[in-house]
Amino acid sequence: MGIPMAVSTTLRRSRLSSHLLRRRLVSTSTFTFTMLIFLSCILILSFIVYMAVENAASRIRTLAGHNLEATPWHPFDIRERHLDASASRILRCSYLSCLGLSTAFTNSSFSSSSSASSPSLACPSFFRSIHHDLEPWRQSRISRSALDEARKHAAMRIVILGGTRIYVDLYYSCVQSRAMFTVWGLLQLLRTFPGKVADVDILFDCMDRPAIKRTVYNPAATGSPPPPLFRYCTTKDHFDIPFPDWSFWGWPEINIRPWDEQFKEIKHCSQSIPWKMRDATAYWKGNTDVQSPIRTELLNCNDTEQWKSQIMHQDWIQESKYGFQNSKLSQQCKHRYKIYAEGFAWSVSLKYILSCGSVPLIIDPQYEDFFSRGLIAAENYMPISSKSLCPSIKSVVDWGNKHPDKAEAIGKNGQKLMQELNMDRVYDYMFHLLAEYSKLQDFKPSPPASAREVCAHLVLCFADAKQRELLEKSSATLSSSPPCAFPPLKDE
Repeated sequence: MGIPMAVSTTLRRSRLSSHLLRRRLVSTSTFTFTMLIFLSCILILSFIVYMAVENAASRIRTLAGHNLEATPWHPFDIRERHLDASASRILRCSYLSCLGLSTAFTNSSFSSSSSASSPSLACPSFFRSIHHDLEPWRQSRISRSALDEARKHAAMRIVILGGTRIYVDLYYSCVQSRAMFTVWGLLQLLRTFPGKVADVDILFDCMDRPAIKRTVYNPAATGSPPPPLFRYCTTKDHFDIPFPDWSFWGWPEINIRPWDEQFKEIKHCSQSIPWKMRDATAYWKGNTDVQSPIRTELLNCNDTEQWKSQIMHQDWIQESKYGFQNSKLSQQCKHRYKIYAEGFAWSVSLKYILSCGSVPLIIDPQYEDFFSRGLIAAENYMPISSKSLCPSIKSVVDWGNKHPDKAEAIGKNGQKLMQELNMDRVYDYMFHLLAEYSKLQDFKPSPPASAREVCAHLVLCFADAKQRELLEKSSATLSSSPPCAFPPLKDE
């Protein structure tokens, strides 16, 4: 008996539907499998790219301190800085910041006509110290091999070319933001005198204590010149070349503003209290936890009756928690006498103490920075003996209170010295130091392959909000006059 036509049609349709369903299922499965393969490839590729980016970023050393170890000669905990270590930021700041930008102005933007029409002022007398600092290389000159030796003590290498470009090769991390603000200062020098700064190749250490000992690198004994190393201070027993410290452009970690702004505020507040109306004692406030025997001994002088001194410990960690309300430099000019005590090495506090118009009481300084060579005892400061510390402070305070006019004049002379040390003079000093150094190089400077060009945008890119605020405030402008007239060597 045959199958009815209607049933046959239904069966054929059912078989067709089943076939179509199977094809759809196969097609769907194939599509799903293909998409899974595709997505897997995308994920694998993304992971590979991510790892490549992370790997690339992990090898880029930055002025902020990324991928750098602390200097072995002055170790510190680099974790305290809480850096933004995202690979995207490191790569973006490192590779994109300076694209299409010159480090400073071009040569043509420097107003040579205004420069020629403005006579140069004489440089301050302490500029002569540049001759003394560079004397060890006057005959032998500075060679690449000398720089190789200096590298053993350096945190970074800085090459300036054409007066418009800076290249930095980083070796170690410096504490806090010193490296960033030091290089920023050099960028501002190029902005001040575009196209005029000499080509140089220098090694720089931005930690505290000098390293090039005269007893170790004595040319008479070694037969070769000492390694040339720049830093913020030196001593009579070292060859280190002093250079303006980072705080002239600001010190964000302890809320100190750029030098010109900070000096004006200190001077303004100091004038609110006439010298003779100030507290007739000596005052010091600072950090005693810096391995400084002098500061530790100074705590014993904290007696306004017996030693005529008020000595206060500064806890910077606590201060930072309360917005630095009790550490404003402008509010520390209420005493007739202010004490300067070196810390782990020299202290940036010297310029702020001198700015007050109080009589600076300087305790037997071992270190000297670039401008302290302009200090003259009994003219713009009074010396204090470290061997009889408390009695020596009391003796000078008693003398000053008996001779208030003479004491006040010494305080004013110290303040005048700092007023003359404005940022124009700081840039002049940097300009002349590098110019004299460049004359001693026996090679043409060129950046090493591992160096990276640095521009203002790159520095700002790596800066946090507080750093950026101070960096932008300390931005220099094109100078309308040439550098001050540098005093020649006496035998020239």
